[in-house]
Amino acid sequence: MKQDKIYLVVATDNFYAILLAALLKSIEENHHTPEHIELYIIDDGVSPANKQRIEAQSDRSKTTLHWFKSNEVVPADVKMPLDSSSFPLTSYMRLFSPYMMPPEAEKLIYLDVDMIAQEDISKLWQVSLDGHIFAAVRDIAEIVSCPWGGVPNWKELGMDPDTGYFNAGLMIMDTKRWKEERIGEQVIQIIHDNIKHVNLVDQYGLNIVLANRWLELDRRWNVFAVKNVPDPFIIHYLDIKPIFKSYNSTPAYQEIFYKYLRLTAWKNHKPVSDYRRLARKAYNKTKKKILSFFKR
Repeated sequence: MKQDKIYLVVATDNFYAILLAALLKSIEENHHTPEHIELYIIDDGVSPANKQRIEAQSDRSKTTLHWFKSNEVVPADVKMPLDSSSFPLTSYMRLFSPYMMPPEAEKLIYLDVDMIAQEDISKLWQVSLDGHIFAAVRDIAEIVSCPWGGVPNWKELGMDPDTGYFNAGLMIMDTKRWKEERIGEQVIQIIHDNIKHVNLVDQYGLNIVLANRWLELDRRWNVFAVKNVPDPFIIHYLDIKPIFKSYNSTPAYQEIFYKYLRLTAWKNHKPVSDYRRLARKAYNKTKKKILSFFKR
């Protein structure tokens, strides 16, 4: 009898290849059911050396890795938005992850690379979408009218202020409906149309296009590291990542991250100075400004 497969998608650049290594190891260490994991990696410039490191650590009895260059994922006719944030353009890649899937994949799980799994991913895979186009966890901002998060121009868009607001770092997607309704293209367009209001890149657009069309998951599937939840299924290091000395979220969650990182080629890594983090943010903003200039 053919074993079922679990389809996962992550996106990373070379800077965060270290996070992918820890995430992959945490998924494999906690996966104990027969399904084989098909991990699709959107590669936004991962070096050959880091790619080889990640391949070497992978448990091939549990996981098969599929690498896709970022320019292979986004449809040729899609013009990527150039917002003013420091988030990398890699953030938009998840919108087109269903296009990477083989025909037999009816759904996929998208995970941000800055996560660690503490529960068997098969339990998330078995969640029924119950007719919804996707499932996610409510964000810290809770609702679209949240003054420090949410959708800044919710009123102008005619949205109910109490509309639930989800975090796009973890999503279970219905791949067929996502492609049929061209959700990725819709989100990109809404961002272009409202570029001055865009705060959290594609999460902004997703919460407009798919308002009230999502299944809310148990919050333990996307626990934000700034909180301290006793039994997190997946930890999400939303703010300063645990690889930095300035990490300021729950200390126990940093220890959990390093528990898995020590099982990888980065096992001797110690938290580094904030210089690299700040330099990366500056690089991302500068890259967008340069691209914006040449597209005028």
